[in-house]
Amino acid sequence: MAIEFPNRARSYDESARRVRFIGHDGMFEIRFFVDIDVLAKGPCEMATSERDYLAAFDRLRATILGVAERVYKSKRTNLIVLKRADFK
Repeated sequence: MAIEFPNRARSYDESARRVRFIGHDGMFEIRFFVDIDVLAKGPCEMATSERDYLAAFDRLRATILGVAERVYKSKRTNLIVLKRADFK
């Protein structure tokens, strides 16, 4: 079964400095996190606050979900942290 992202919800984890979102592989919930350095560089380099990071995530959602799917296929774990290197 392929990973799906039916829920558009995302949240900012200030202590870990990353954005959290959820995917589903069948009945299994997969937790994903995106480090804020992914969101604070490139087209979103002005991101400096929770609001900015969530807006940057929304602008990059299609790219982030594509990378999340690729990384999940290679790791198949229930917790995945997407780092800048994953986007190259």
